[in-house]
Amino acid sequence: MAETRPLAFTGARLVDPAAGYDGPGCLMVADGVIAEVIRQPTHEGLSADIEVVACDGAMLAPGLVDLRVKTGEPGAETKETLKSAARAAVAGGVTSIVVQPDTDPVVDEPSVVDFILRRSRDIGLAKVYPAGAATKGMEGRVMAEIGLMREAGCVYVTDVDRPIVDSQVMRRVLVYANGFGVPVSHRPSDPWLSTGAAHEGEFAGRMGLAGIPEAAERIMLERDLALAELTGASLIIDQLSSAASLESLKRAKDRGVAVHATVSINHLSFNELDIGDYRTFYKLVPPLRAEDDRQALIEALASGLIDVVVSAHAPAPAEDKRLPFDEAAPGAVGLETLLPALLTLFHEGRGSLVDLMATVTAKPARLLGLDAGTLTAGAPADLVLCDIGGPIRIDADKLISKSKNSPFDGRSLQGKVLMTLVDGRIVHSARAVVAV
Repeated sequence: MAETRPLAFTGARLVDPAAGYDGPGCLMVADGVIAEVIRQPTHEGLSADIEVVACDGAMLAPGLVDLRVKTGEPGAETKETLKSAARAAVAGGVTSIVVQPDTDPVVDEPSVVDFILRRSRDIGLAKVYPAGAATKGMEGRVMAEIGLMREAGCVYVTDVDRPIVDSQVMRRVLVYANGFGVPVSHRPSDPWLSTGAAHEGEFAGRMGLAGIPEAAERIMLERDLALAELTGASLIIDQLSSAASLESLKRAKDRGVAVHATVSINHLSFNELDIGDYRTFYKLVPPLRAEDDRQALIEALASGLIDVVVSAHAPAPAEDKRLPFDEAAPGAVGLETLLPALLTLFHEGRGSLVDLMATVTAKPARLLGLDAGTLTAGAPADLVLCDIGGPIRIDADKLISKSKNSPFDGRSLQGKVLMTLVDGRIVHSARAVVAV
């Protein structure tokens, strides 16, 4: 790989959630790492071999860490490849992604973990971390090779959208994973109550759609929290969607249970009414819930009860979405819209910039022990430069992702990504770099 010249970012609004800093600054990059951070707007005496990026007050922050990204590779490359997902990621300022194991073959043994890591290194864009399946074939019956997958490089285990119904199996997964220091991610959903297509309520009833009650989430959540407390294992609650679940989460955290919770940017941005006249781009798992639930999720994020925001990137080609609502595939792409959608909460006064950015940088990195999410000398130079007030209009047809199923299609947001760096290399740029 060719060597890159040192870079100097000057006149930036440095946002370093790990340090709690939001203010003026300059940052130097050399040899793939952050060489120096200066908390003042200018840097004197730059040498002639340094290339300068004049930030003009744009936000310079750690690259985003997205803990929940689906691709179609291996097995369903028409949906998304690792390369197209990585290209979409860096265009959205996301420098690290955790790809889900629901591929073909399922990521339930170390050889598939190794394939993903080798393929991603060859692509050389965003950093890719595989999640392994918690059970073989994600069938919920027999534990997968968690220890061997951990040695190969998997960062957590999950059966993605398939709940592990057997409580004894779930307990064994938690105990075994805990022995290897591997978090277990589980989306709480009672399968017998989750056979509908939308949030159970008056609106779904008027539309003639079978509903999924919030109790489906809360029932399974209470079981998972009890098992996490019993085993002492690290549990990631995947994509909470209801206010009632937040009460259960708070009680568990207050008791000292090692539990962390994520929420998708979609559930912070939309509610059940957005499905409108059966718009399938808004069909998600879990379903979009009532506005009261959305507001409760935003408040829980601001209070720190919810730890991490994810894109829940789930590509689906047009033929899987252009179907009757009940039959359409769930999910939405989100790598390119995660940052501007999150910044909407900042512009609306629902959280400070440093706290909101922490949910997609320092907190997910810390949760998985990744060397990311900070602006510290010696840390990898994984960075995003963003004009947080820059207007953008989302056009799904112009998204880099192979699938175009974005619920933000046609929406105006603020937050234009100007530049993304991975290990000091510029992997996406809408800005010129100039020599001193």
